[in-house]
Amino acid sequence: MRSRGAKASAIGTAVLLGSVVLGGCGGDSEPEAGKPAAADGSTGGRQQSTQAVRAAYDKTAEAETAKMTLKTKAAAEGKTVDSDGKGVIDFEDGDSTMTVTAEGRTVEQRVVDQVLYQKVPGQKKDGKPWMKIDLGKVAEQQGADPGQIGDPAQSAAYAKAISDDDVSKAGSEKINGVDTVRYDVSVDDTPLPARERRRLLVGPTLPMRLWLDDDGRIRRQQIDMTVKAPASAKPEASGSPQQVKVSTVMEFSDFGTDAEAEAPPAGEVADVTDRVARQGRKQS
Repeated sequence: MRSRGAKASAIGTAVLLGSVVLGGCGGDSEPEAGKPAAADGSTGGRQQSTQAVRAAYDKTAEAETAKMTLKTKAAAEGKTVDSDGKGVIDFEDGDSTMTVTAEGRTVEQRVVDQVLYQKVPGQKKDGKPWMKIDLGKVAEQQGADPGQIGDPAQSAAYAKAISDDDVSKAGSEKINGVDTVRYDVSVDDTPLPARERRRLLVGPTLPMRLWLDDDGRIRRQQIDMTVKAPASAKPEASGSPQQVKVSTVMEFSDFGTDAEAEAPPAGEVADVTDRVARQGRKQS
């Protein structure tokens, strides 16, 4: 059986696959403000908030499975791209199924044993409708830890890096009819894995908002960031934007739901792992 840390990293997998690999971006708007929480600047109050955030990923993973939705929005140079995803995730092994709709197209994706399969309407590789990306191999070829590739935010590592000064209790809100408490989190990227490249692209901190239910589980997670173009990118030649503002909102519900993911038939799959890895190295 995998460790709690491994299970918790499956939560971050959803963010990676929805907002990075798919290039999807969505979310309708900023979350509306909820009922203000009582201000508590005491040391004890700050410690309780920090402990709640640190424990949230493990407590969520203890549910084993859940339904999830993912909304992302990317804005650059006056253009905005939205996408909406929905599916189920198994926190035990990180497997998931999801459909993501963006710009009138619906992408089907599955994750099985750290391998991503995507089916994009109208796109085929060597006559095959499914594209395969081995996330572990991509990590190895890019010099990252393959054991952590499933979590771009490095959820478990971030939780450990959070200090009392990084967390504030922001208010109470209902998320899909469930009472939650919102925490605003700003995480220092310094001690985290793969920090050098991420700091160049995103900056020194990762701003997050977490909405936790009465059991300490994540009901909503929002990450807002401005992603800078890699140094290797040449906007004057490629037309690439200098920076992109990205907002990702993920929600969990129906904990304990059935969640099974199966790889597509081998004869319908084309492996594009090496191509993806090469693209990643060029942007480093």
